[in-house]
Amino acid sequence: MASLFQADIHSRGLALDPRTKLFCLITIVFFVLGGMGTLVPAWMNAILSVLPLVLLCAVKQFKRALAYGAVYAAALLLLTFAIPGMQGALRYIVAMVCLIIAMLAPSIIMGAYLFASTTVSEFIAAMERMHVTNKITIPLSVMFRFFPTVVEEFLSINSAMKMRGIRLGGRNAAKMVEYVIVPLLVCSANIGSELSQAALTRGLSADAKRTNICRIGFHAADLALFALMACYYAVWLAGMLHG
Repeated sequence: MASLFQADIHSRGLALDPRTKLFCLITIVFFVLGGMGTLVPAWMNAILSVLPLVLLCAVKQFKRALAYGAVYAAALLLLTFAIPGMQGALRYIVAMVCLIIAMLAPSIIMGAYLFASTTVSEFIAAMERMHVTNKITIPLSVMFRFFPTVVEEFLSINSAMKMRGIRLGGRNAAKMVEYVIVPLLVCSANIGSELSQAALTRGLSADAKRTNICRIGFHAADLALFALMACYYAVWLAGMLHG
């Protein structure tokens, strides 16, 4: 099965335009993670929090969707029912963790959905349709290859260390920093440099207009999501004007 951060074009189900996904991600970041959500009804923020789960199911990432739904639901249940009955420092620690999950998880999962359902070619084509400069397009396109490669490197390093008895729950847990974290940081720096060079070698920085064989465009689902996201900005703007 493809990684959550790696596009699987053969079994991704519903195919949305990359611009629609970006608009949804920006909206979730603004309203759920940012402070704009205080000016819209709570049920509208709830819809934004559930949207990544629905979209993950649409690209057949059912296990990830179930995991996200379980973690998010647990955080909300703790905030609503368990935390009011707690006392002392435990209450503040649990509340802080649950709030971080409730605010960060939708944005992270929406970003993961963007990676899992969009190829680099589709993303670059969408950026060109929006006339975005290469100074922004090239770094963002490198990120599409960066995260899957880093995950693969981490899994390889982790497997090698497990064979040597170095794991978080083992007797040599302290060596995790030396034998896992440090190599991963070094690999991440090298991967970023190599991917940037590969992008430039393929001509992404050329001034000539690039050709692209992938097909992108807006369909009924894209228009519906655009309309839904536009409603949030309309309600936010109305609240600002009347506030």
